[in-house]
Amino acid sequence: MATSAMQVVLTGEVLDEDSEITLLQLCHSCSVTAETVEALVEHGILEPAGRRGRHWCFAAPSIRRVLVAQRLQRDLGVNLAGAALALDLLERIARLEAALGQGGSGQAGHQPQPSEP
Repeated sequence: MATSAMQVVLTGEVLDEDSEITLLQLCHSCSVTAETVEALVEHGILEPAGRRGRHWCFAAPSIRRVLVAQRLQRDLGVNLAGAALALDLLERIARLEAALGQGGSGQAGHQPQPSEP
């Protein structure tokens, strides 16, 4: 009996922080509708560049913001205003940790000293 193996090939594009994506690309990447993106813009979760509608462009980190907002809504029942606040606070924490050189693991340059007897 012959066995068949299914091979899945994934393709993608690596985006840096400065990359821009179109409304269509954002919708496709996050599996959302343009109406959903418009609601996210209205609540301050996303900041588009360009003319309204199909001509909007978004910074690459917008993908993460959409996905986190969706997760907050789905898993915690947070409304869009709450998701906007949570996202802003999470980004503020990340900036403060980066400024302190932490990245989430202790204070920058601070090595624990052995206690003296």
